Amino acid sequence: MAKDLFSSLDLNLLRTFLVVYQEQNTRKAAERLFVSQPAVSQALQKLRHHFNDDLFVKVHGGLQPTYFCEQLATKITPHLDGLMTAVNLSSEFDPKEIDFPIRIALSPVVMACLSGALYKNIKQQAPNCQLELTNWSTFSAEDIQRDHVLLGVGYQLPNASKELYVKKLVDITGRLFVRKGHPLSQSIVKPSELAGYDIASLISPGWNDNFSQASQVLSEHSVPHQVGFRSEILMAVIDVILNSDMYMPHSNLFPIQNYPSLRAIEVDVEDKHKFVSVYSHIHTKNRNNPLLIWLYEVIKDALIEQVNK
Repeated sequence: MAKDLFSSLDLNLLRTFLVVYQEQNTRKAAERLFVSQPAVSQALQKLRHHFNDDLFVKVHGGLQPTYFCEQLATKITPHLDGLMTAVNLSSEFDPKEIDFPIRIALSPVVMACLSGALYKNIKQQAPNCQLELTNWSTFSAEDIQRDHVLLGVGYQLPNASKELYVKKLVDITGRLFVRKGHPLSQSIVKPSELAGYDIASLISPGWNDNFSQASQVLSEHSVPHQVGFRSEILMAVIDVILNSDMYMPHSNLFPIQNYPSLRAIEVDVEDKHKFVSVYSHIHTKNRNNPLLIWLYEVIKDALIEQVNK
């Protein structure tokens, strides 16, 4: 049986071999490989022993390949070139090549504010992809871990799994929204001025299932209040405030320009209550995935664009 020359071969030596073959000079080969000339000579010595052939003989001005060397170089060059191409292509990414569904889970605070801009931005760069937006639910974190959802966008989750990689997208500023003609006619209010008006709270599953952040702020300021309505559906909350004197806590992410019957009110509170961050949530294994890095930037740009409106 012929000796198995491949299994016991250090493949790093083959790269050195091909560079020496191309340059036919150990000094020039060392420069290309960013190693010392003795290191190249040692590699050649190992290869000579492995193949039981001189491989190169010294001639005036450099090295001359042996017959075996010529045959070996001819046969392995296409394979190493293919390996090099495959390795280099693995780090390249072009969104135009996306031809598969991209499923993103958006929390209610983001869904109605981002869907259109996100669709436009993604389709401009990845025209062949199919965008699937789902509502963030209490199961979305598990869906990301199981690869059922590629990415989630929302507030930072308490007690998030270590399998989730969470990265901040943007800071948003809290605001209140009321119907036009609401008794609160001022553009800025203090917490005490909200006494007597009920809260219409938007639920973000997994974040504020059992509490209202606005209610917590008012409690800290000893302002009597109550939560009059709660829903995960933004349009339901909007419909309620359009037909009552309730107010909806939201943020400068809310597209007020799309709701001419509503008015925004700033709240004069401490910064710790005024600002909140929106995050992306992906599986930890995907933190260096070019697709996810691209999606993060597209979503971040869309959020910033919406906030600046």
